[in-house]
Amino acid sequence: MYALRRREALEEAGITHVVSVLRLPLDKELFLQYQHKIIEVDDVEDENLLEHFPDSNKFISEALKGGGAVLIHCAMGKSRSATILTAYLMASRRLAPHLALGIIKRVRPFVGPNSGFMQQLELYHQMEFAENVEDHPIYQRWIYLRDVERSNAAGRAPERIHFRDAEAEIGRITRVEEGETPEEKGEMQLRCKKCRTTLASSTSFTPHMPKPAQPSHNEAPRQPCAHHFIEPLLWMKTELSKGEISGKLECPKCKSKVGTYAWQGLKCSCGDWIVPGISMARGKVDEVT
Repeated sequence: MYALRRREALEEAGITHVVSVLRLPLDKELFLQYQHKIIEVDDVEDENLLEHFPDSNKFISEALKGGGAVLIHCAMGKSRSATILTAYLMASRRLAPHLALGIIKRVRPFVGPNSGFMQQLELYHQMEFAENVEDHPIYQRWIYLRDVERSNAAGRAPERIHFRDAEAEIGRITRVEEGETPEEKGEMQLRCKKCRTTLASSTSFTPHMPKPAQPSHNEAPRQPCAHHFIEPLLWMKTELSKGEISGKLECPKCKSKVGTYAWQGLKCSCGDWIVPGISMARGKVDEVT
């Protein structure tokens, strides 16, 4: 904020555009001579700054292409403004977060996005700097998990659920049946043991890390996990949308029980705790590879 009152320094730097990344009342008189973009966010770990990256990148890019210069500021010049600049450098130069942030630290060593913003920068990198982040599956899953976390804290089921595209799942399976083998696809299909209806593929599995076993000379080999943990799929929508904290999952065709769910999480047979817990019992499904 202090930099905005140094008019001579801003003029010498040729500043034409300003990005304000904070949620505070601003003196409009300070911005009259600039193109001004405001991003109202707090410097807290659960703030969603990721959704603003495409617009802020466009604003900065257009300013620079027009021969202008951009001042990006927050309250302390450490976290929020650094995150916005890092996102721009990542997208414009195709850089990983740590490389883009390293460029900034060469001239401003004390900058450091908070841990939540760093996670969002990592997600943005995984999304390959998508211009429409809200439609990207990685973003949608992140928002869904945030909602689940908040709902669990309030002791209720989430109001918004991100379902994997069941039709896309079936499309992949159809291509396999038309000639492309599961081995070539590198996927596993889960089918109801009773009626053989395809319920999920390994692309919808929720990965988790079994807890390491204590070393023992007499210990038997580790058994596979008793359940497959998966993301919500459209055939589960009726059950998962009831607003219940937990319940059972039935095959959409024969109605036999194939699994359970608990929004607060389920403990796997390997000892790991999975949140949210949406599982299909190995004994209730056939694994087709």
